[in-house]
Amino acid sequence: MSRTVLITGGTSGIGRAIAEAFIADQAEVFITGRHPDTVEQTAKETGAHGVVCDAGSPEPVAALADRLGELDVLVNAAGGLPEAASDGLSPLDALLAQWHSSLSQNLLTAVLTTASVQEKLTGGGSVISIGSIGAERRGGSYGAAKAALAAWNASTSAELAPKGVTCNVISAGFIAGTNFFQGQMTDERRAALVAETHNKRVGTVWDIAQTAFFLASPGARHITGQTIHVNGGAFTTR
Repeated sequence: MSRTVLITGGTSGIGRAIAEAFIADQAEVFITGRHPDTVEQTAKETGAHGVVCDAGSPEPVAALADRLGELDVLVNAAGGLPEAASDGLSPLDALLAQWHSSLSQNLLTAVLTTASVQEKLTGGGSVISIGSIGAERRGGSYGAAKAALAAWNASTSAELAPKGVTCNVISAGFIAGTNFFQGQMTDERRAALVAETHNKRVGTVWDIAQTAFFLASPGARHITGQTIHVNGGAFTTR
């Protein structure tokens, strides 16, 4: 039977790769994004259902949930670096805006979306959230939000596991093919990140997509409440 999959932040990078992995398995996939043009284009190119939705805002998230019937897999892939604060703010106000942005994008998107659809998740379903190696490293407000994501995941797993739903975080290391670094990645920084891995290669969006696909498979039913590190062996304690 075909599964129904919802992927927030599914228009590019990791989210899109995960969508394509499930579509290849004949799943009915819904992807969300904040920008109508990219949602429409990605839906057309992949065959997914595109929904314009800011996953960090309650009203559009509730409207999204109302569109869905039973749901087999939820992937919380929405996230990113904090948006720049408006000019003219005091240093403390700018700092607060930065932290609000990080928490909204990387934690609250998952919290709100999961809460809105959890009653629709079927027994044998899965919630998968995309974390980051930044949670264990010098990730600033972004890393702190991803660390909070892991803590939230553990409590959500305890809540949903009796209903037959697994909940896990994939903590991604350096992954090429995303918009995360916003064009600021230098050759030197790239080389340093690769050098930290044990297998001496760049991570790809497909590394994360295939991990997500496994976590939603019958072979992963006893894996829940976990943070799965996918970083090629990069050190996580610096």
